[in-house]
Amino acid sequence: MGMDRRPEDMTRITTAELADAFIEEQIGALREQIGDRKVLLALSGGVDSSVVAALLIRAVGDQLTCVHVNHGLLRKGEPEQVIAVFRDQMKANLIYVDATDRFLNKLAGVSDPEKKRKIIGGEFIEVFAEEARKLDGIEFLAQGTIWPDILESEKGIKAHHNAGGLPEDMKFELVEPVKILFKDEVRVVGERLGLPSNMVYRQPFPGPGLGVRCPGAITRDRLEAVRESDAILREEFEKNGLAGKVWQYFTVVPEFQSTGIRDGRRTFEWAVIIRAVNTKDAMTAEVENIPFELMQHLVKRITSEVAGVNRVLYDFTPKPSGTIEFE
Repeated sequence: MGMDRRPEDMTRITTAELADAFIEEQIGALREQIGDRKVLLALSGGVDSSVVAALLIRAVGDQLTCVHVNHGLLRKGEPEQVIAVFRDQMKANLIYVDATDRFLNKLAGVSDPEKKRKIIGGEFIEVFAEEARKLDGIEFLAQGTIWPDILESEKGIKAHHNAGGLPEDMKFELVEPVKILFKDEVRVVGERLGLPSNMVYRQPFPGPGLGVRCPGAITRDRLEAVRESDAILREEFEKNGLAGKVWQYFTVVPEFQSTGIRDGRRTFEWAVIIRAVNTKDAMTAEVENIPFELMQHLVKRITSEVAGVNRVLYDFTPKPSGTIEFE
C-alpha cells in the first residue's frame, strides 16, 4: 500500500501544510494496509523510526508494538533514552531486547563492511521474528526506510539493513510510510506530529550503529573507544553551539594502530577520526570548519579519557568522493 517510488515532480516537504497533507495521506494508507491486524515496529529511537512510530500510533493505536533492540552498537546512554522517551513519555507499548552478546558474537572476526551490514540486518529480522512469535497475530514489520536508503541500495553503493539484505522467506509484510522522503522532510513531518525537538533533530544514526564506525572486524574494546569518543564529541559540540549547526558528527576508530608516547613510555594504540558534515538530503555533503581551539581541546580530552587511543585525526573529505559513513 502507499507509494513505492518518489514521484519526480513531488514538491519538497518544507512547510507545515505540506507535512500535514503527507500525514493525512499516510494515515489513510496505513489504515488501508494494516486494517485491524497488528504491526511490529523496529524502533531505534532515531528520527525516521520515531516518525514511523508516531504515524502508526495515530493510524492504528494499540495495534502497534514497538521493539527496541540493543545490539551493542548504540551510542552511550542511548538505550536508556529510548526507554525514557517512548515508554515513559509517549506511553508506547515498548519491548526492550538486550541482544548485545548475540550480535557481537556473530560479528566476531568479520571485517568486510557489506557482510557486517547483512549480519546485523539479518539478525535484526531474527530478533523481530522471535518477538513476534511471543505475540498474537503480528503480520507486519514497520521500518524507518527513507528515500536515500533505497537509492543507495539500488545503485550498489551499500546495502542497508532495511532496504537490502532481508531474508527472502521473511514472514512479515513491510510497512514503510516515510520511504519516499528525504531526511529533512522526515524532520518537518516529525515536528507536525508533535515529537520532541531533541528527537526530531537528533543526528542521523545508521541501522548498523557503531558497527560502521568501527571499520574492520569489531572488537569490544575498540567499539568502546568509538562509543566513549563519540560521547565526548557530542558533549563538546553541544557546549560550543555546534550541535544544531552541524548536520552529522561522529567518531570512527579504524583497526590500525600507531606509535605514540604517554608518561615517557611508548604506546601502540588506535587513532580516533572525527567526522563532521553538513547536508540537506545525504546525497552530497560538505565538511564543517571546526575552530582550531576546539579541535585541540577534543584531542586532549579524547587522548586522555578514552582507553587505547593516542591520536585524533579530522576527516576533510566531502561526499563525493567519500560517503558520510566510513562503511
